[in-house]
Amino acid sequence: MKKRVLFLCTGNSARSQMAEALLRSIAGDKYEVFSAGTQPKGVHPLTIEAMQGIRIDIREQTSKNVTSFLGEQFDYVITVCDRAKQSCPVFPGSVPIHWGFDDPADARGSRENQLRTFERVRDEILGRLRLFVLANKD
Repeated sequence: MKKRVLFLCTGNSARSQMAEALLRSIAGDKYEVFSAGTQPKGVHPLTIEAMQGIRIDIREQTSKNVTSFLGEQFDYVITVCDRAKQSCPVFPGSVPIHWGFDDPADARGSRENQLRTFERVRDEILGRLRLFVLANKD
């Protein structure tokens, strides 16, 4: 049976969207993966572009409110930003995990600089997910 994982951040526009797609890409046969936000605001265009840079298409992913998942069972609920950790509802029976990543949407400067920030955060999330998958082998 696949383990169920929910990734949470505030806007569900970048970090949690990346984490959802990355885990599905590297271990989707072992996990059923979802993402949501405490204040969803749509998938950031640079999130889509950063993921396309590693050949993962997330154009069909949408921002979802965490309230739409209340009452569901998850094996892991992983917050990827500090604000989401502070306001995350309790999901009984799940293992809560917190990974704090910079918000790439806060990047300033040229569009290229902003994209590099999205790519850096994407790569940091991928590294953490690889360790997560290794640590949770059955």
